[in-house]
Amino acid sequence: MATGNRYGVDIRSALPADSADLATLLGGTPRAMALRLEALSRDPGSAVLVATGWNGAAIGVIALNWHPTLTADRPVARIAALAVAEEERRNGIGRLLIKAGSQAARTAGCDLLEAAPPEGEGAAPAFLGALGFNPAGPNLARPLRKRAQELP
Repeated sequence: MATGNRYGVDIRSALPADSADLATLLGGTPRAMALRLEALSRDPGSAVLVATGWNGAAIGVIALNWHPTLTADRPVARIAALAVAEEERRNGIGRLLIKAGSQAARTAGCDLLEAAPPEGEGAAPAFLGALGFNPAGPNLARPLRKRAQELP
């Protein structure tokens, strides 16, 4: 799923060639990241999108999973990972990744996007709150469609 170029940043589906950059962003080894990317590329209930800079290196990533639930009529999407290179933060890249991830989830038929803010990172809840996420139990969530007014 290619989503195009905005503000000099390209958002696109992750490729095996991104493994080393993603290992730097998320931790682990490039080989382990390549194996994870390969597994996720075969999973119809997931998407991994990267933000790339002028040199083509991945400077941000969002990974999402979606699944049916007993509490909603349509699948629910969840952000499994969101990271932006430290030197690229506060440049709108996280916002672009959330927007692209939301579109991927809508395309998959989801009405709700959930995120579990990482423990110990005080900025994450404020960042997600600024993007329309509201408390929903231990998570934060936002509707993906205008008609989905209420959170489950």
